[in-house]
Amino acid sequence: MTPRAIGANPWIWHSPVSHEALADVLPRLATWGFDCVELPLEQAGDWDPAAVVKLLGATGLSPAAVIAVMPPDRDLVRTDPATVRATQDYLRRCVDAASAVRAPVVAGPVYTAVGRTWRMDPCERNAAYEELRQNLAPVVDHARAAGVRIGVEPLNRYETSLLNTVAQCLEALDGLDPQTIGLALDTYHQNIEERSLPGAVEQAAGRIVHVQVCANDRGTPGADPLDWPGFLGALTAHGYRGPLCIESFTAHNDAIAVAASVWRPLAATQDAIATDGLAFLKAALNPPAESVERNSS
Repeated sequence: MTPRAIGANPWIWHSPVSHEALADVLPRLATWGFDCVELPLEQAGDWDPAAVVKLLGATGLSPAAVIAVMPPDRDLVRTDPATVRATQDYLRRCVDAASAVRAPVVAGPVYTAVGRTWRMDPCERNAAYEELRQNLAPVVDHARAAGVRIGVEPLNRYETSLLNTVAQCLEALDGLDPQTIGLALDTYHQNIEERSLPGAVEQAAGRIVHVQVCANDRGTPGADPLDWPGFLGALTAHGYRGPLCIESFTAHNDAIAVAASVWRPLAATQDAIATDGLAFLKAALNPPAESVERNSS
């Protein structure tokens, strides 16, 4: 079996993620043994794609995905036309950046601002999904032309009321090109909203374009009660061959700490989130032969 790539997100240490932040983080990720890195793009000019390509080449890391960010001024539903146009333009810029650094995916909650919630009856929800499809369609066309896929990330109920589950995402994306737009799964949100991590993967089979991993408290993968064997096994069984990327956050940045509700350190050090998470994922993906034999008997 080909080893699965493991990556990390610079948000573990920095926000916004600038060229200087990437120059700090990427060499350390490579030294620790990571294969790839997520590239958050909070604003279109935060980092220069040509410079990032050089950093990637120097470190040997692959670009796993460009991560789209949805602050209060970015929305594709229940908002004014100017905000929709600006959000579409931002998402196209993310696609262009991904294409320039040769990242295969733009992933994130590319539908409404994180933290924006409102009540909807079934008719209102159907209308919101139709509006989302209409406003995402030009971005999907742009991504198709660029050879980039879009991964729509369902968030937990406290961060959005629009798309919380795999089932809702599949409904909302129905009619958009399935070869270009799919799902980005995140264990933190799935653990809150889905009844089963493996079951959610099974439901999303064939549409998963990116996967982020962390503990149930947004900390180190494995330092938690999550069903990692079931989750990782389901990814393999249902055909996902892409990377697993550790996404966590620092409590020492006002913007990211508030957006992610990170009020305390999630590990002894930020480095430990990455290094301990990497060790756990490598061990979970490559269990000792005797353990495999015992579990199969």
